[in-house]
Amino acid sequence: MAARPTPPNPMKGIGLAPTAPGCDAPSGRCNRVLPVFWPVAVALLLATMLGAPLGQSMAVTAATALFLGGGLPHGAYDIALLRRAIAPGRGVLVLVIGGYVAIAVAMALLWMTLPLLALVLFLSISAVHFGEDWQMLEAPLLRIAAGAAVITVPTISHPAEVAALFVAMSDDRATLLVRIISVAAPVTLLVTAVGIAAAWLAGSRTWATAVTLSLVVLAVAPPVIGFALFFVFLHSPLHLDKARGILRDMSRSRWIATGGLLSGATIAGWLALQALFPFRVDANLTSQAFQLLAAVAAPHLLLSHWLERRVRAAAVR
Repeated sequence: MAARPTPPNPMKGIGLAPTAPGCDAPSGRCNRVLPVFWPVAVALLLATMLGAPLGQSMAVTAATALFLGGGLPHGAYDIALLRRAIAPGRGVLVLVIGGYVAIAVAMALLWMTLPLLALVLFLSISAVHFGEDWQMLEAPLLRIAAGAAVITVPTISHPAEVAALFVAMSDDRATLLVRIISVAAPVTLLVTAVGIAAAWLAGSRTWATAVTLSLVVLAVAPPVIGFALFFVFLHSPLHLDKARGILRDMSRSRWIATGGLLSGATIAGWLALQALFPFRVDANLTSQAFQLLAAVAAPHLLLSHWLERRVRAAAVR
């Protein structure tokens, strides 16, 4: 009996991470930095030094729209990635997509019923997820600490602003959470510094420099402004690059349409849940934007872990 042909592996040949020009780190351990990151970061630093009103509502609203519009699309290709990774198992695909949506809805409902618990979960997920950007670091502790720095830096440099945002997202008990983060911050930042140094010595110098500059902006600029810089110009492009590499046969028009339509559907779904379940939700646009990101971050994190394992397995076949 003839052996059954092995179906083509849709994940085969896909790298684990984009590489940056001139990087000396091992393959797959350099992160590309968008050229536009540098002038934007420098402009924000200069604006802060010159006393520009970056903390006013108009600037914060613009930054919120930027990180929402520039951040949601990097998770909008999750379903397409799932289809590519699971094909041709249609039944399994339906179950996995159903689970993905269910996790997102559950997280959204958690914001509406137990917002403080949702906030703690969101911050934990963020630290782990942002730590995934540090593929050049071997130790999981270094990765998580490097990811947590995005949270700890603005917490210790702008505690009042961060506390106000956390309270708007949950309740008054969130001020205690700010104190806890502030106490843990020195250790976290020390480990982050070690991680940045390790990345530099490993050859990922562009990435290490960009993250350091991003943390400086997070320290001196209003928290939402600094987060928008990191999220839109450093974090999201990494995931978009990985998704584009796997979905490289998708036409440009379909790629743009997928990102726009699914991002819009996510926002519409969030608004629909608020209408169906009228629990307490703060009317502040920024707090809602973070809550929406948290709702999709939970399944996105689980998918990224699972997809990375698939990629690693495919690379050795």
